[in-house]
This record gives sequence, C-alpha cells and structure tokens, in this order.
Amino acid sequence: MTMQITTIPPLSELLIEPLVRATLVEDLGRAGDITSDAIIPAEVQAELYLVARAEGVLAGLDLARLAFKLVNAEIVFEPLLQDGARLQKGSRIARVAGPARAMLTAERTALNFLCHLSGIASVTARIADSIAEWGCKVTCTRKTTPLMRTVEKYAVRVGGGQNHRFGLDDAILIKDNHIAIAGSLSKAVERARAAIGAMVKIEVEVDTLEQLDEALALGVEVILLDNMSLDNLAEAVRRIDGRAISEASGGVTPETAVAIAKQGVNLIAIGWLTHSAPILDIGLDALED
Repeated sequence: MTMQITTIPPLSELLIEPLVRATLVEDLGRAGDITSDAIIPAEVQAELYLVARAEGVLAGLDLARLAFKLVNAEIVFEPLLQDGARLQKGSRIARVAGPARAMLTAERTALNFLCHLSGIASVTARIADSIAEWGCKVTCTRKTTPLMRTVEKYAVRVGGGQNHRFGLDDAILIKDNHIAIAGSLSKAVERARAAIGAMVKIEVEVDTLEQLDEALALGVEVILLDNMSLDNLAEAVRRIDGRAISEASGGVTPETAVAIAKQGVNLIAIGWLTHSAPILDIGLDALED
C-alpha cells in the first residue's frame, strides 16, 4: 500500500498552464516532433504508464497531465496516485492512453516537471522527517529556478516543508545590505516599521551574537541566524529564549540539517531544496500484464 505523506490543495490549472505551454513550445521548436511524426502513423494508439524508478515522494502530477492534454486533448491521463504519495521503485503513478505520436511528443515535458518536482518533494520529506524529533521545521527560500518558483515551492509543501517568502512583497526581511546602506540595524528596523506599520512581522538577518542582541532589543519577531557555528546557534537560541522565532540559514544541506536542528532553532531555511535537489527518476513505460 502506498503511503500518503501529505495532502495540500492542488495548483490551479490557470496558474500552471502558461508555464507548461511555454515549455512545450520550447521543446517543439518550429517543426514539432519530427521523429515521432516520421515513424508513428497518426492513427496508432498506445497505453503507457508513468512508473517510479526510485523511492521518493510524488509531486507535479497536474503539470504532467496538462502537458499531455495540451499536445492532444484525446490523450487519457488516469492518475493512480496523488501528489504526496510515498513512492517505491516500480510504483505505478498514472496510466496514459491515446494517440501514440502525441504521447511521445509530450513525454519529455511531462517527465521533466514530474522528475524535478518529485525530487524537491523527496529531499524535503527526508529532511523534514530527520529534524521533526527536535520540533524543527524546514523551509525553502527564493533561490528558485526563474519562472518556476510557484511549482517549486509547491513541491516543498508537498514534501512536508514550509514556504518562506514567496516574493519580495510577502514580508519584511532585513538583510546585511539593507543594514549597510541604511547605516545601522536600528535605522533599518525603524524605517521598516514606519513604512508598514506594527501589524506586519519583521525578520532580521544576523551573523554575530552582537547583532542578535541588537535585534532582540529592537523587538523584531523573527531572527535569521546566518552562517553561524553550531556553538553560536546554541547560544543564540539561549539568548532568544522564545522572544522571537529563530531561523537558521546559510549553506545548509541534508547532511548538516540534523546537527543544526539539535541546537533548538524553530526553522531551518534551505536554498538547496530548490536550487540543487536531484531529480527523482520516473519513466513512461509500456508494461506487460
């Protein structure tokens, strides 16, 4: 029996169609799939299955479905699992049936989305599971593939992670360059509060314990502890003492996440999830009964 890690609302087709359509246009070029058009008669029908070739977490099924639909609406796409399913090697994900030529034309676009997003969900799930014991959550960053942020952050949620800011308009995050140009951390926080009011949370990035003390004195709600040693992280958590949400960041990988979580931070922000997660191997195969 396939386990379901989580269930979250699906992405709107109105939201993802422009992305899938643009990706198909990129692949089809000016002349279309000249290989399939030359070899496979238009009337030939086929039945194929999307199959997992490794263990992981499924994400991106709607994008794969839409890729087939946009190439030929006669293609039948029958999901056998849902996003968030824990996959085993050999798990059947969906049945795809209809005009063979069109199915092969859409194959790579569908698989690119499915493999990439399932890879993100799989790594996110592995990290989320590994740090849950310490009450710590994993979150992603804005280090995403251009124009893919919506679907990549969706994959993080599917894997059991949380989304940090979606864009620059989501929240106030004061970083080192803001502080340098403003002249000081206190000036940056004062200007932010004057601009957005008291109801919006302010997050400040600090990389020393001295900066942390200043941020705490200013009463900011979230403190991002950037590139701190494990000893400094532990001391930072002690000083924060529940007065703000603590978030560790800076070069975190799946291999270092557990050691960081053990220091007591509330969140670990990992850009690696969206900029370096390996794909999950999934194929489109003809299966024998």
